[in-house]
Amino acid sequence: MKTNDLSSDIAPAKLLPKDFNKKKFNISYAVTTDPYLQEIQNLSRSQCMGKKVWQPISQIKGWMVSAETATFMKWGGLGMIATELPEAFNKCFADKGEKLTVVTPIYIGNTGKKKAEIKDNVYLGAEHKSVNLTKIKTIDIPFVGDKQALVKHKVDVYTGSFNDTDYIFLSSDRFFNIDPHPENPTAQDGCYIMNKHGINEVERFAFFSKAVYVLIKTIFEDKIPELSAPNIIIANDWHSGALSGLLKYLTVAQTRSKEMSSELARKLKTLPVVHIAHHLGYQGWDYDNTAKILNSLYGHNSTLVLKNAKSIKNSNPRATNTLIVHDCYNQSSCNFHLADRVVTVSQNYLEEVSKELEFGLDFRDILKIRKDHRNFFGIVNGYDKKLISPNSTKIDTVNKYFGNTNFKTYDENKLENKLHNKQEFIKLISKIATDKDYKQKVIPLIGTYKFEDISKAIKDISKTPIVCATSRLVEQKGYDIAAQAILNISKRHLSTKREHPIFILGGAGDINYFEMLTKLKDKVIALNPKVAERIFVFHGYKDEFAYAIQLASDFYMMPCRFEPCGLTQMEAMAKGALPVAMSTGGLVDTIEDGVDGFRTDVFFSNNRRVYGPNLIAQRLKTNENAYTETLDKALNTFYQTPNLITAMQKNAMHKDFSWDVENGSVYKYHNLLSTGHL
Repeated sequence: MKTNDLSSDIAPAKLLPKDFNKKKFNISYAVTTDPYLQEIQNLSRSQCMGKKVWQPISQIKGWMVSAETATFMKWGGLGMIATELPEAFNKCFADKGEKLTVVTPIYIGNTGKKKAEIKDNVYLGAEHKSVNLTKIKTIDIPFVGDKQALVKHKVDVYTGSFNDTDYIFLSSDRFFNIDPHPENPTAQDGCYIMNKHGINEVERFAFFSKAVYVLIKTIFEDKIPELSAPNIIIANDWHSGALSGLLKYLTVAQTRSKEMSSELARKLKTLPVVHIAHHLGYQGWDYDNTAKILNSLYGHNSTLVLKNAKSIKNSNPRATNTLIVHDCYNQSSCNFHLADRVVTVSQNYLEEVSKELEFGLDFRDILKIRKDHRNFFGIVNGYDKKLISPNSTKIDTVNKYFGNTNFKTYDENKLENKLHNKQEFIKLISKIATDKDYKQKVIPLIGTYKFEDISKAIKDISKTPIVCATSRLVEQKGYDIAAQAILNISKRHLSTKREHPIFILGGAGDINYFEMLTKLKDKVIALNPKVAERIFVFHGYKDEFAYAIQLASDFYMMPCRFEPCGLTQMEAMAKGALPVAMSTGGLVDTIEDGVDGFRTDVFFSNNRRVYGPNLIAQRLKTNENAYTETLDKALNTFYQTPNLITAMQKNAMHKDFSWDVENGSVYKYHNLLSTGHL
């Protein structure tokens, strides 16, 4: 990869000094009569308070800018929205000449879990899908190199099409390589890896934002006739969080220094940006590289921009500047302050992040101002129902994989096969428990703990509830809350003559949570081995195994500490596994308590009531107590009024979160992009 040193053309003195943020410093915003500096200083206030009038867009030609896509590189829900929202949008509005194009990196390399490569102009992505590439142009991206000087890095621009959706791919061997560095943290993988060049996730996606900006600028300069300029940008989470600053700060600074014409600057800074915020705990922090990244983004204007990037006045002394939080570069911050609209992935999560410090973190006050001025919205993530319902293609694949199973399809109008699948799963889990060779064949990478053959212990499967949790083993998912609730219920019902529940708990993630679940089983063994034999705990993930578990389960446990939207509850509901959930985030918006699932009456964060009546909160006091009560309620409903459970399962399976259903999320996004409001 060729590079050109720019240090000769750009005065080094105007770059921010290396490690400036590691010394005691304070930014004071001087009163100025310079109209360019005034514009930069006042921009956050203007944007957060919605003072700029939204210009209606009659025909949307938008870009979805995303580091992840479910099609080519997925690590979470933001990859799903980057694929499914554009595909649904293009399906619904193509006849009007409207479309969304996805802009994303081409990742090359092999992490051990994710592998991607280009062969003969075909991109073979990390999700086992491929696309034919057409190379459009090579552009130069000024970015600080190893010697703290601005260097022109070459980025190849490609186009391709998948599922009737156009893609623009950006390729850089240095920044988008995913071969791991020897010092890569064990928890980092996929596009979040520290790669062999020492590029971490924050630097990678700051470069991605800069490359997208340069691409837009080059198109507006009429230098890439093969590509049309977008008339709106959707910035998908923190990875593209620098875009608003580049479009709205850098353009002003470069107009001031006569590096850019006022007409080009006008086109760029008036291009509307809609920022989608997923989980606010992920913001793109980088303390060590703060100066390097700001210099990379703003070049020799970095000092000028930083010293005038004034945040709207708020009560948080850590967030007085839009580019850094306290003394650390923060990739989300710029878009939270400067985007034309901010969206999060459920209405209830909007309420949480704009009210509770534990959820909104340093941006709570900013988001409260945006909410009050009606430029912050909550839109629930959609989910393509045909992909998650118990369809024959997927079930045939599961049966073929396990070899000796006979899982059957079912829907809300014919639930008999749900009962059949419970019986099949008992056979499967018992075989895995007793046949080591079979276990090694079907789930070799999944660790199990004291699995037991319960095929003969189940007297009546129709009266035996199966309860599962198969999400990631991380603090967010509340497995410790689930374990305490199971222990509490086991103690309460030791002497009961009813069929004890079967619990299947586990997933990939933190080994400490798996060990905590093994201790749960041991504690229940000490109470009653017959109850404990029905508790199955595992560590690791295999799609076919998780799918089989959900096919058989009556309930899906979600004792989450936070859940911005949640897709797992949608998957479970589509299979008739009723979610038993904490009343937080999108779980409130997607689960109707007592109708298609169960939710806690109250929810606490840091021992404070966030959701629910105060009197009930005073009685329950903790999330563990609230969740125990709700899980107990779900199980008692199963035992005492099974017809109600059947009705709830039908309701859950009938529910459709697809993007394009009537009044679905794709139409809300269309309204927002067109008019600036829902």
